[in-house]
Amino acid sequence: MSNLVDTLGEDDDLFEKGLDSFGSVQLMLALEERFNVEFPDSLLNRRSFSTIRIIRETVTSLTLGEAA
Repeated sequence: MSNLVDTLGEDDDLFEKGLDSFGSVQLMLALEERFNVEFPDSLLNRRSFSTIRIIRETVTSLTLGEAA
């Protein structure tokens, strides 16, 4: 059986695929630790964690110091 992660597209809605608020907090903490960034309050919303593409773009902007 294929792993769900292997079937996700960049623009699939992760909340429709089962991500919940607790999971999004865990994801945020893991991203902060892995990439040595901190999500500002302005990015602590459902949209910031809704797709792989948005997560990648958000983390990229944080690592480059562009997010506010």
